[in-house]
Amino acid sequence: MPELPEVETVVRGLRPWLEGRVLAEVIQRRPDLRRPLPGDFVARLQGRRVTAVARRAKYILVHLDSGEVLLAHLGMSGRMVVAGAPNAPLDAHDHVVLLTDAGAQIRFHDPRRFGLMDVVPEAELESHRLLRHLGPEPLDPGFDGPALAARLAGRRTPVKAALLDQTTVAGLGNIYVCEALFAGGLSPRRQAYTVTGKRAARLAESVRGVLARAIAAGGSSLRDHRQSDGTLGYFQHAWAVYGRAGAACAHCTCDLARTGGVQRIVQSNRATFYCPHRQR
Repeated sequence: MPELPEVETVVRGLRPWLEGRVLAEVIQRRPDLRRPLPGDFVARLQGRRVTAVARRAKYILVHLDSGEVLLAHLGMSGRMVVAGAPNAPLDAHDHVVLLTDAGAQIRFHDPRRFGLMDVVPEAELESHRLLRHLGPEPLDPGFDGPALAARLAGRRTPVKAALLDQTTVAGLGNIYVCEALFAGGLSPRRQAYTVTGKRAARLAESVRGVLARAIAAGGSSLRDHRQSDGTLGYFQHAWAVYGRAGAACAHCTCDLARTGGVQRIVQSNRATFYCPHRQR
């Protein structure tokens, strides 16, 4: 599933094509995705001007001059791609198409239909059932060591599991939690409540740094992620530990024959990759 860097990359790619433009035509090709689309979906979007394109956690937010917001989630296989040839035939999995008054065509392509779309009054956005329980944004200026320590206080669960909980921090997923814990030198097995003071400051800085580098690289492309222009992200080539079981971690000085390199364990039914020598 796309994590924060992938969604942020898509949002940044869509802004030049959507912000300030009118949705001249909206094509809805099926009644549902993961959930049913609103019955008046097209009517609430068509003819509206886009005032801003933003992100909350792993959700894309397209703000309209009607005071409503198109809320979209990419699911497992969804993409929001600006069509290279707007007149090209639609693919069977192009479920929603946005055409602007400037002639741009943005296609929501989702073969497995785990994505979703909704139209929400802006005043009700923060209380929406999908957003109301989300934790702070890790890229916001206020996300620092004390803020992170406060979210982890009293949590007697591994820090890896705590960071994957969207009520703790919004937008983090398995890949970037593994990478951030490595960068911060913290074991994924460490109890969350023990991450305080310098440890919390180090981890908050690592989260922000890993996310910033991933966004600059266009995210990580595994199976389905594409940037809005259809190109691949390439941060997967910079992973220090994720998916590297048995290999050397970044800047490794370990004796691989003795340590076995990066270790893979399972926590909460998710694979965790880490270096026991560097992460404590």
